[in-house]
This record gives sequence, structure tokens and C-alpha cells, in this order.
Amino acid sequence: MRYRPWTLLLAVCLCACAGTRLPVAAQVGAQRLSDESERYIVAGVDNEEATPAGHAGSSPKGYDGLTMYGPTSHAAQLLKNLEREYGLREVTAWPIAPLHMHCAVLELSANADRASVIASLTQDRRVRIAQPLQTFTTQTSVYDDPYVGLQRGFQQMDVPEAHAWSRGEGIRIAIIDTGVDTRHPDLRGAVVQTGNFVDSDAAQFRRDRHGTELAGIIAAVANNHEGIVGIAPGARLAVFKACWQLHEDADAARCNSFTLARALTAALDAHVHIVNLSLSGPADPLLRELIREGMRRGMLFIGAAPAEPSNRDDHFLAVDGVIEVANGGTEGGSGALLQAPLHAPGMEILTLLPGGRYDFASGTSLSTAHVTGTVALLLGRNPNLTSAAVYRLLRDTTVHLDESGGGDSINACAAITSLMGHGECAAGMRSAGAQSRHSAAGNP
Repeated sequence: MRYRPWTLLLAVCLCACAGTRLPVAAQVGAQRLSDESERYIVAGVDNEEATPAGHAGSSPKGYDGLTMYGPTSHAAQLLKNLEREYGLREVTAWPIAPLHMHCAVLELSANADRASVIASLTQDRRVRIAQPLQTFTTQTSVYDDPYVGLQRGFQQMDVPEAHAWSRGEGIRIAIIDTGVDTRHPDLRGAVVQTGNFVDSDAAQFRRDRHGTELAGIIAAVANNHEGIVGIAPGARLAVFKACWQLHEDADAARCNSFTLARALTAALDAHVHIVNLSLSGPADPLLRELIREGMRRGMLFIGAAPAEPSNRDDHFLAVDGVIEVANGGTEGGSGALLQAPLHAPGMEILTLLPGGRYDFASGTSLSTAHVTGTVALLLGRNPNLTSAAVYRLLRDTTVHLDESGGGDSINACAAITSLMGHGECAAGMRSAGAQSRHSAAGNP
């Protein structure tokens, strides 16, 4: 049906007289407003009409009976009056039904002072709201930690993307190693429990290097304007010193069955979720029994694989259920879950040093810490995961780091999206590719 122009105009006028509101479309792009937000304000006025008189058998429904919600003629005219009186220009306007309000973005005149105009509008009884046009940002995995760009392993494992889904909140991790600099500014609040089973030297506890390096990789505080970001910055650490540092400025340390047994017992008593054992040593029946008891209680143990596969049976971590880790790019041992060890970055890794310092370190110990942190991310999504389930997730989403010197590595983002069953990583659907590669190699 075709309408003559005057017929359409008459229909619009009749709708207005009947109180029907027409929706208002925005007249300007949101990006332009954000780019020049200082030129604009937001103002709102009441958008109410007098309730029509009822009659027998009827009850006014107000907005409930309207099929469209738009500005009343009174509200539209009021905004026009405000524009004229305050030297403003409407850029876009929209009605807000739940608030019974009609709002507009208004552009200031060239020489107007925004604060003064807002102050005057706020005092105007006709105006319900007057404010600046504010700018907001989404909360993404962007860090203010100055050295995050130097964290090679952190980037290789796509940890920033994994942090969109988990940061290890609620997960407790025991580091059984040397002491840790608990006063390091990048560990503030991360260490919630300590125990020293070597001596009573609190100052040396804080000067120990190896444990401090592991703690930094696992749980350095994020977005504190300090240093680096941990793999699982939401996790909390229990540090149990069972090893003593051999030299002041070197990572080498030594432990024994007694100190390790006491530390493992403390970890059991602390009810931690994960135990990090970045250590190597001979088979030890007592330690193996303690590890088995921890696994019976649902704890997960992450340990460094022996340097030589032939040493597997003589390694104290050779217990079914322990997840072994080798340095990315190495072959590693045969694995305590009847599979090859997992791999993670372990060369030239930026981490913490005692005294509030930072430096690069290398070794399978650091690879183990990378896996421990990633396991915390997975448990942050599902704390009931078994050791076998965690191992399969990390194995099946392992990637090859072609662009950075070769070698395989677990991938935190691919593992966590595989666990959730949805989501993608910027580097692509790595988990599917990794599964195909393992299947082709004949691994279950």
C-alpha cells in the first residue's frame, strides 16, 4: 500500500497525540565519541506522561502495555530547550525504559567549560542526571609488570591467553626445595606458609636462590608494577625448606632423606593440591611411601625427570602417578606414568632472585616449575582432576616450538581450552594438531 506524504504525516501526528513512543536510533558512531570524549556530556530527563483516566474493567499498565518505547513529546521538547539555553547540540539520544528516562549525548559549544556546564545542569530541576561522557576499557590479560615481555617460557606456553580462564585461584602449592625470599616484592602475599627443616636461620632462608627462582615462575604477583608474572599468580605457596644452598651465589643445593621426609609430611599436613619437587636423587623407600600417601589423598606431584632415561628406576620420583618433566628440547626419561616426561621451557628463563632482584636461569628445575604452574591453572577450573587426567591434557596439547629453537612444550592455553571444551588460542587450534601428532606417533 502506498501512502501520500500528507497521509503519513497525519498518522505520525495521531500516534503522538495517542501517546505512542517511537524508538530513537543513535546518530553517531561510538568510537568517535570515545576518541573526543572531552567534548561531550550526557544528560537525562524524565520520560513520563500523565496516566490516562481509567474506566470500568480497566487498569492502567503504564509501560507494560507499550510495544515500543520512545521519548514523549514533553521529554523531547525539554531536551531541545536545554540545548538552546546551555549552548549544546544533541548528537544522539535514547530512551531508557527501566529508568523512565530519556537521555542524550550533547556536544559542548567551542568555548564552553565542561565542568561548569555540568554543574549548572545538575542544579537545574528539570534535569535528572548530568555527567561527563566517560571512557571505559575491558579487563583483558594485559600486565603492568615491566619484565613480562622478557618471559620467554611464559609467552611460549601462551600463558597470557590461559589467564582469561584461570589464574590458579584457590590452589595451594608446596615447594619443597631451598628457602625463598618471602619479602621479594613480586611474592608479596603469595607465600602463605613456611617451614624450615634444615636449620633455624631465617635470614639464610630468604637468601636462598633456587627456591626463590621456582616461586617466581609459579606464582609471581601479576599487575603490581613489579618485575614478572607467575604462571599461576592466583595460587598460594607453602614453602618447605628441605635443601641447603651450597654456595652464596649459585643455585646448587643439597637435601637428604630426613629433611625431605619432614617437608613431605608438612605438605601432607597442609593439605596442598600440588607438590613441586624440582629435585633429583636415588630411589628412597620412605620418600616414595610419603608420595604414595599424598597421591592417595588426591595431591598431585610434579617432579624433574632424571637426566638419563636409564636412571629412571633408581630415581626417587619413579612412582606411578608422579608427573615427570624434562627441559624443552631434550628427550628426557621414560616417565613415571608409563609415558615420556612432559616438556616445558627451561633455558634462559627470567625469574626472581633474593634481595628483590631478577635474573635468567636454566635447568629442568625451571621446566618443572612451568608445569606446576600450568597444573594449578587446570585445577583452578576443575580441582577434582586426577594426575592421569592432567597428564593426558598436557601431553595431548603439547606443541613444537619451531620459531624458538625447536623442542616440545606444554601449552597452557591449549590445555585449558581442551579441558573446558571451548575457546580458542590466538596461535590456532593447537590442541587438535597436537593430538593428531601424538596419534600418528602411536601414543594413546
